[in-house]
Amino acid sequence: MEVKVVRNLLEANERIARENKEIFDSNGIYVINLMSAPGAGKTSLIEKTVGALKKTWNVGIIEGDITTALDAERLLSHGVPVVQVNTGSACHLDGNMIRDALNELPLSSLDLLIVENVGNLVCPAEFNVGEDDKVMILSTPEGSDKPVKYPLMFQESTVLLINKIDLLPYIDCDVSTMRENAGKVNPRLLILDISCKTEEGLERWFAWLESKIREKQVSGKYSG
Repeated sequence: MEVKVVRNLLEANERIARENKEIFDSNGIYVINLMSAPGAGKTSLIEKTVGALKKTWNVGIIEGDITTALDAERLLSHGVPVVQVNTGSACHLDGNMIRDALNELPLSSLDLLIVENVGNLVCPAEFNVGEDDKVMILSTPEGSDKPVKYPLMFQESTVLLINKIDLLPYIDCDVSTMRENAGKVNPRLLILDISCKTEEGLERWFAWLESKIREKQVSGKYSG
């Protein structure tokens, strides 16, 4: 019975996620689902990304947390639309939560929507929300073994951002092993080394993201 309930839950979420995707496509919005463990740097990355792209592209944010609106308040200071979603006891965002949040966003004017998922290395990867790509952040203090210990997150992601490389002189982390382990789990994974603190490597991330926004806008999947 429990297996059937879980299957039905995932199937219902997939249906809503597909409907969300249709909404995004019809508005020409490129959507990323940003995932990581707590403290890896999701909000910091969003701040840097919005700062770099908002003069060229219209950016919206859906901010997911179990409780509080602390991160949403940080992001609002950057002058872009932000919707807070508190999940209560749930360890992830799902399609229905995103659907409800869409009513608060100016969809017809957005080019990029960033969904910041709840900090967790397991659950967020299991629930699609209608995104074009899943992007994962893994910070150097978390260690090089995480790709093999939590493979689903890496298997489902298009891009892996290895954050906090500025800490490498001070911690025991082998980035080459981290990259090797991630590549074993997902050979197609694009891996970029970055530091949100020093901004090292962020230009490559911005360039990749802008290329995906342009690709979405010329793909014919929107009514602009």
